[in-house]
Amino acid sequence: MGRIVKIFAIIIGLLCFIQPVKSEEAMSLSTLVTPQRMNLEECNRLFKMPAEKLFYFTIAGINANRFTVDEIQTKTGYILFTAVEKQFLASVIKIDNNRSILKVTPADNIYYFQPGIVLNLFKYIDLNSLEPLSQIPARS
Repeated sequence: MGRIVKIFAIIIGLLCFIQPVKSEEAMSLSTLVTPQRMNLEECNRLFKMPAEKLFYFTIAGINANRFTVDEIQTKTGYILFTAVEKQFLASVIKIDNNRSILKVTPADNIYYFQPGIVLNLFKYIDLNSLEPLSQIPARS
């Protein structure tokens, strides 16, 4: 019995010193919806997909997040949309045939807004980029 107590005490002691390893820093819901100062680097993301595919995923992500599309320019690859009464410009920039960048910046160039607007758009693209465009489920 004493040996079981000692082993249990050692395991508890080890668990107190082990820190959980997080693969990605997760933001709480209040942090995502509270306006704060954003850096330009946080508004850009490199995706491993052609620019045309990223453009369509961006439109789908804007729609899935229930943002309002104000203007779409397919030739230059930008989308002007409104989220939480603030306009944003989503620009798709082609690097090569398999990589492109998505920049989501505020239209008024004031980087004080809810980070969830940009992060949710990036997350939507990340989650759905493995599926072919024709198989993305319709929103109900």
